[in-house]
Amino acid sequence: MAGNLQNGARASKPGLASLLAASRGHPRTALPTVASVVATVAALYFGREVFLPIAVALLLTFAIAPVVSALKRIGIPRLPAVIASVLGAFTALALFSFVVASQVSDLAQNIPVYQINILTKIRALKESGLGGGIISRLSGVIERVGQEIDRQEPQLPSAAQAPKRDPIPVEIIAHEKPLEVLQNLVAPLLSPLASAGLVIVVVIFMLLEREDLRDRFIRLVGYGDLHRTTQALQDAGKRVGQYLLMQMVVNIVYAVPITIGLWVLGIPNALLWGMLALALRFVPYIGPIIGALLPLFLALAVAPGWSLLLWTAALFVVMELITGNVIEPWLYGSRTGLSPLAIIVAAIFWTWLWGPIGLVLSTPLTVCLVVLGRHVPQFEFLDVLFGNEPVLEPHARLYQRLLAGDPEEATDHAEELLEEKYLFELYDQVAIPALLLGEQDRMRGVMDDEQRRQVAESALTLVANLDDSAQEEAEEDEQAAASDEEKAAEGKAAEGKADGEADEVDLPDGSGISVLCAGGRGELDDAAAAMLAQVLEVQGAGASRASFTALEPSAIRRLDLGSIDTAVIGFLNRDSTKHARFMVRRLKRLKPKLRVGIVFWSEIGNGDTEAAAKLASDLNADFLAYGMVDAVTGALSNEPAVPLTLAAQRRPRRRRPARKKELRAAAS
Repeated sequence: MAGNLQNGARASKPGLASLLAASRGHPRTALPTVASVVATVAALYFGREVFLPIAVALLLTFAIAPVVSALKRIGIPRLPAVIASVLGAFTALALFSFVVASQVSDLAQNIPVYQINILTKIRALKESGLGGGIISRLSGVIERVGQEIDRQEPQLPSAAQAPKRDPIPVEIIAHEKPLEVLQNLVAPLLSPLASAGLVIVVVIFMLLEREDLRDRFIRLVGYGDLHRTTQALQDAGKRVGQYLLMQMVVNIVYAVPITIGLWVLGIPNALLWGMLALALRFVPYIGPIIGALLPLFLALAVAPGWSLLLWTAALFVVMELITGNVIEPWLYGSRTGLSPLAIIVAAIFWTWLWGPIGLVLSTPLTVCLVVLGRHVPQFEFLDVLFGNEPVLEPHARLYQRLLAGDPEEATDHAEELLEEKYLFELYDQVAIPALLLGEQDRMRGVMDDEQRRQVAESALTLVANLDDSAQEEAEEDEQAAASDEEKAAEGKAAEGKADGEADEVDLPDGSGISVLCAGGRGELDDAAAAMLAQVLEVQGAGASRASFTALEPSAIRRLDLGSIDTAVIGFLNRDSTKHARFMVRRLKRLKPKLRVGIVFWSEIGNGDTEAAAKLASDLNADFLAYGMVDAVTGALSNEPAVPLTLAAQRRPRRRRPARKKELRAAAS
């Protein structure tokens, strides 16, 4: 008892320990200290001049490594394969940059021509009255702000104030040497060129020494667990490489129609906008928007009407819908392993840390962190924070919603699961285990009476919300049964089942059978009984419910058992055998021909059939079940009721101990 009280005092909220124990089989995910997080972020921020080229080189190595491997498989030695791959990749990047620069230069020369169309559209808006009020107000605000800025404070007149003179224009001519002019032109380019050259050298050496670097990394961090470290390296390389390759393919498939469409529409520099759309799609979420805004603005400036703007917007919207809903799921789906929110947060963080280059690198860098957290226990929090896999098991998530008193969200979660499961599977694999978590919290003393009733009421509301789904499933079963009868009548019944249907559970038909489902000892048992009753109704049985209070000695005689064929009593607490024995005895005394079954709800069931049969005999029950399938099968069985044994009907009473005088008299 003392241990239970201590455990209850340690838990800050009911169900927290149960939820943690139910998530992925780990009791708790270790979180890093604040000092370690601050130190890591500070090192990345202040050391960005060192870490940024290494990060770019590492990701380029991931992208180019498959090309090097392909060249080696056709017989090209490692060094020529590496040099050819790196030169080809950076030549393509240089060519891309040159084309973009030339297109931007051409666009800059034509900007004054587009100014006339923009002014014409603004005048048209003002003349038509659409937005004229807004434009005039904005113009007035800007004009007043400018006047306020230009206004000078009045100065006190002085006696010796000199007369005003017109300013004399002065032109400063700088006589620079040719070497200084060259230095001014080359100096801004030295840093980017040096960084690019450094990245190229690092990529070459990483590709040449890839195996040696892998062995050194394993020796450094994972020599004691080669299997896990090797799996982490392969997973990281596969995810990042596939992401970069598939993203490049998707961007090309997206950019080519954009370029052709803009050229057909007559947008100037269509090649520039297509190439920018290709590059900006590497930036998550906001990249495609930025890539579309520039052509839209140009469409506004090129033509005097509005049709070109609308057609350009329609082109980008259609291509984005096709790419996001068809091409991306078809090519790589969710292989990055990141949640959408994690992608946005990572983009914000890496942009703040390393600027625009960090924004482009945010997704692949975060993929590497998630892979690290997936395979290294010390960094598991990264996978929990940024991964796309559920961090709670379905039954733990359902219990959390019931514990929070939110049956609507619990219903949404259950309906999502019902798309792949039958109703009895949902209750057997998710809902009953969720109630078992609640029973564990009750036994540990961390759940008070009010919280227990709230969980039970939320579970009953969940069952009521799933009535429509239960009715639809019952109608589908009736249609399937009618179809099977027609096939059997025509002699076309299938002789066997497909491989995927071989393990399906076939529950018995409950037509004409009336079952009473009751809770054993508490409100949570009543909720489990309501779930069983709903499954029995789907099978065609007439199911009624009774609360655990209706089975108490003072109220059990008021039960109407006249039309009931079977009574099923469920317990979430496995240590309720004595209570179950007394309930079976009371019900069978009220109606000797009543079949009474006991269900000890359990996640793992009971594989020992002999022990289960012995316990059922000891309880004098007609059947004993540990799960939903066995409970439904036992409740809908047509076997006769087990009679109440003589020992259960009449137990011999102990004689009172004789008094001392009587004992002495008998002895004399």
